This record gives sequence, structure tokens and C-alpha cells, in this order.
Amino acid sequence: MVFFYIIFFCCAFGFSFLINTLFLRFSHTLGIRDKKETVIRWASTSKPAFGGISFYIVFLISLTCYSMFFQAQEVLWNKKVVGLLGTATLAFMMGLADDAYNTKPFLKLFVQILCGIILCYSGIHIGLFENMFMNYLVTVLWVAGIMNSVNMLDNMDAIASIVSILILSTAGIIIYSSGSHNNIHFMILLGLIGSISGFLIYNWSPSKLYMGDTGSQVIGLLLAAIGIIYFWNDSISLRPTLLPSKQILVVITAFILPIADTTIVVINRIFAGRSPFIGGRDHTTHNLFFRGIPEKKIAFLFGGIGAVSLISVCIIEMKTTQWGIEEFSLFSIFPIAVFFLLFAATKIKKNIIPPLSTKTPTESLAMHAEKHLS
Repeated sequence: MVFFYIIFFCCAFGFSFLINTLFLRFSHTLGIRDKKETVIRWASTSKPAFGGISFYIVFLISLTCYSMFFQAQEVLWNKKVVGLLGTATLAFMMGLADDAYNTKPFLKLFVQILCGIILCYSGIHIGLFENMFMNYLVTVLWVAGIMNSVNMLDNMDAIASIVSILILSTAGIIIYSSGSHNNIHFMILLGLIGSISGFLIYNWSPSKLYMGDTGSQVIGLLLAAIGIIYFWNDSISLRPTLLPSKQILVVITAFILPIADTTIVVINRIFAGRSPFIGGRDHTTHNLFFRGIPEKKIAFLFGGIGAVSLISVCIIEMKTTQWGIEEFSLFSIFPIAVFFLLFAATKIKKNIIPPLSTKTPTESLAMHAEKHLS
């Protein structure tokens, strides 16, 4: 079984690498924004956004392989799997349309809310509260929030890819350690981790390909669904009842980077009198760059934070036999520290390089380093 999963992961990695290589060779238009666009973006050069296509194809291959080698009825007649397939397809089509036509933000939000509603109807919803309406409401907000968070976190080379791999790996380790690795979700996780890793070769700084909205919407939807099943609901636990404080802390710890980045950006934009839906160079990653940290080191930093999150969640879920105020306080230190350190990084005074600059952010900021870091 382990050998089969290793082979499948290698195939997913190789397929993702190959398909992104072909896309990069034969097209340079999908995902490239209008040159007249006024939205401020981090990179001054336009590049193809193909990552999401490989993610979605590998997701479909994962479902197909599971039905071939395990139980076909688990895919064909399982309402939850059908709901996950339908919402992933909807997210893929929405992201593809946005990359091709730059759709309106509210249309994207409508599709995200619709994905949350479909997941609730299929049986994938948060079960932490006694009131079912509250469970459904929080589920829809969670799905829309994570899809937007991954989209917003995809603001610098490799960041969203690394964070997504680590969150998916956290769920995968928990599933495998519990002995439940023959379920369909484990196959999906392996496929996604392999496909994102293959894409990361081209997404590493300086990137040749972007994930695009196609990628961020698909990955965001699947991360939200996996988060509901294995972090919110703790589906592999043998406990008869869920502990709300524990599960909420697990969710925040596992998703601390997308949650922190989105929350900080929204807070800062609202207090600055700007729309949270308009992109800009004000994310936590950008502010760390303004403080003199190179892009590659920021990617390693976020990878390190994600790795600590992975370890923390695994300890809480697999090693903590009792849960009380002491355990809650101890494990709360890390996500709180990450949030406030990233928030503090956004408060440094800086001058943003004009969006019409023909140089890359690295080149432009290097020319004005003393001014930005003073």
C-alpha cells in the first residue's frame, strides 16, 4: 500500500511538471492581465497562470484512480464526494473565467458562497455547534473566506504553493497516523501535494508560471473542505463529542498564514479607507520584503512557520490526551505570536514603487533601498 501511494505521488508530481512545461512552451496569454489594468500588483511583468489547470486535472485523476483500485461506489454514489467534485469544478470554471476575462469581484464571491451552500447540501459542513443553521452559516463563511485567503496569499512567488502543501500535508499525516489512509481523501491529498510540488518548480522565485485564480480557487475550495472534515470536525477522532475550543484552535493553527495575511490586509485597507477587494502591495509578504528580506527567504520563512503549524496540529490531535485551559493557553502562543509579528511588519513606513515601473519589484526596490528602509 505504501509503495502504491509513493508511485501515485511520483506520477502526480511528474504529470504536473510535464503539463506545466507544455503550457509554458505553447502559450503565453492565459492569465496575463490587460496592460491597461490599474490594479497595483506585485510583479511588474505578466506571466501565464496555468497552475490551476494541472491541479484540477490531477484532482480528477485522483478520483479516477481511487475508483479503479479501491471502491468505485465510493466515488460514484457518495454524496459528499459528488459534492466535492461539483464544487471543485465550479471553482475551477470561475477561476478560469477570471484569469481569462478578469471578472468582477462580486461574481467571484457569489460563486464562493454557492460552493459553500453546495458543500452543506452534500453533507460536508461544520458540525461544531448544536444549531444547524449556525453550522451551515459558518461553513459558507469558511469556504468563501479560505478561497479568498488563498487567492490573496498568492501575492508573491511560491508563497501560496508552499503554504498549501504544508496544510495538505498536515491533514495527510493525521489521516495516515490514524490508519485511515485507504480513504478517498488521502488519495486526493497525495495528488494535490504532488501536483503543487511539480508546479512549484516553475513557481519558485523568479517564477515562470503563476497559480492564477484558477489555481487559487481550486486549492482554496479543497483546502476549505479538507479543513472542515479533518480540522473542524476531527473526523478520525474516536471522541463522542467535539471540544469547540480545541477544534477552533486546531483550525487557526493549521491555517494561520492565510488567515493572518487576509485579516491583516483587510484591517489595514479598511482603516486606510480603501476597498479590501482591490489588490495592492500591502500584504505581509510585501512588507517583509520592504524590511529587507529577499523573496526567497520570505518563502523559506513562511515554509518554516507552516512547518511549525504542522507539528503543533499533529501534537494537539495525536499526542494530547486531555484538554483544558492549560493546554489551550500553551498551544495558543504560537498562532497569536505569528499574527502579531506579521501585523507589526505592516506598520513600517515605506514608499510603494509606482505600478508603471518597468523594473521588477526587486530591481526597483534595490535602487531605493535606503529610502524604503529608513
